Amino acid sequence: MTARPPTPPQPFRWSLSRYGGTTEARLGALTDGTGPARLWHLPELTACTGKVLARSRAADLCFVGRSLDSMYDLLTGALEDARWPGRLIRLPLSTDTRGRGYDQRQRRRFRAHLAAAGLEPYALARRKRPLALVDVVHEGTTFDTVHGELAAWIAESREPWPVIRRKLRYVGVTVRGRTGPGHWRWQQSPESAAWVRTLPAGHVVNVSVPARVWRWYGDDQPKLHGSFPAARWFDDDAAEPWRHAQLPEALAESLALVAAGRTRTVRDGLVRAVAAEPGFADREVRALAGALRGR
Repeated sequence: MTARPPTPPQPFRWSLSRYGGTTEARLGALTDGTGPARLWHLPELTACTGKVLARSRAADLCFVGRSLDSMYDLLTGALEDARWPGRLIRLPLSTDTRGRGYDQRQRRRFRAHLAAAGLEPYALARRKRPLALVDVVHEGTTFDTVHGELAAWIAESREPWPVIRRKLRYVGVTVRGRTGPGHWRWQQSPESAAWVRTLPAGHVVNVSVPARVWRWYGDDQPKLHGSFPAARWFDDDAAEPWRHAQLPEALAESLALVAAGRTRTVRDGLVRAVAAEPGFADREVRALAGALRGR
């Protein structure tokens, strides 16, 4: 086993719930001047989140980038006191290339970020629970880049791919469109199809949302921290709080989503969405639904 690289600096994010035994941050005046958050997308978010939980087969969830911060916030509220052995993990990177543009220094830093999220080959081969990477997806470029680097690292480390492939999953949140066998999906692109075929059936899945909701998460929503592409991975201030004009609005929405996740209404909505999926037959998925009910 090679020595695990130290955790590199990552974008700062306030702890907004007690999930995982953390202490809620004291935000002081950071949300001053904002009115009540308008959670117009909450019904769609709740349904989408329940489907992600079910279609990942109740795997540990690793949120790539910042697009699905709302789903992370909702779940940290819903699972705050739940008896569930799974984990919610963040990999707050922006992978703006399919890997062709990374030099050796950047690739080492990339792997350090992957290791911090539990994606080191040694750890993947020995983890007990499956791990699903979740992101808003258009053409699948981020998943292509992440999986390409993982595959190269696994081969170099000589960890057992037949073991790892059974534990690794991908869930893409896509724009809702036509359904049917003729509808094009990102995993059918030449870049994605090659690696998707190396995973078991059902380990690369999608959940769709209306275009307006997809654009909100992927393009328009105020975020707590800035984008974190390779050009910023070595910045001295990478881990400093990002103060910007929309921060109060972003914090107010994140806090409102955590609070919504704590409510019986949202948790019941998550359970209904989970129970409506074929994956509800899986014992781990039913256990997760029970944890949401009982919290």
